[in-house]
Formats: sequence, structure tokens, C-alpha cells
Amino acid sequence: MSENEKILKSVTSGGTLIIYLDGDIDHHNARAVRQRIDSKMFIGRPRELVLDLSRVAFMDSSGLGLILGRYTKAAELGISFRVVNPNRQIRKILDLAGMERLVRIETTSAI
Repeated sequence: MSENEKILKSVTSGGTLIIYLDGDIDHHNARAVRQRIDSKMFIGRPRELVLDLSRVAFMDSSGLGLILGRYTKAAELGISFRVVNPNRQIRKILDLAGMERLVRIETTSAI
């Protein structure tokens, strides 16, 4: 799967930008995914950014950096941020990294 296909789709609803990620998020593609998310965030200026990880099968430290960086960028822009629907393996990685201390992580619908 190419870097362009890692973002399965994005939807804006009521000021919330939802990015549905797909496949593996690793050092091979995290930079391109980051650039696409940032572009959507800067152009749309949503009130909230949601990363839906329900279709992410694997994530390495680059994926953690992607999430933390989007959290930081969103905070700088005054945009609320959360991550939804990580699978059990991804949730474990997020928990081990202590991500829940900064980022809202939920198992729920994105909207």
C-alpha cells in the first residue's frame, strides 16, 4: 500500500475533521501521512481533529511520533485532538508509551 493510501478517507462533520488511517504506520510512510494530515488541518481549520485507528494493523515509534506531533500541532492551532478505535495491539503500544497522559484515546465512534 502506498503512502497516499494510508489515509483511507477524511471526513469533516460539524467542525470535526476525522482522518481514517489504514494499514501499517511506520518509518516508511509516517512522514507522508503527517504531511497529508497537516495539510488537511491547516486548510480546513477544524475545531477538532480525530484520528481513527480502527484499520491500523501495526505501528512503530514513527507512528507514535506521528500521533504526538499531530497532538502538539493541533494544540498550537487551538484544535481539540483525540485518537479513537485502536486495536488491542496498538492500544498496548499507546499505553506503554504513556500516550494517554496527553492524548484522549477512546474506543467509540469518531463522531
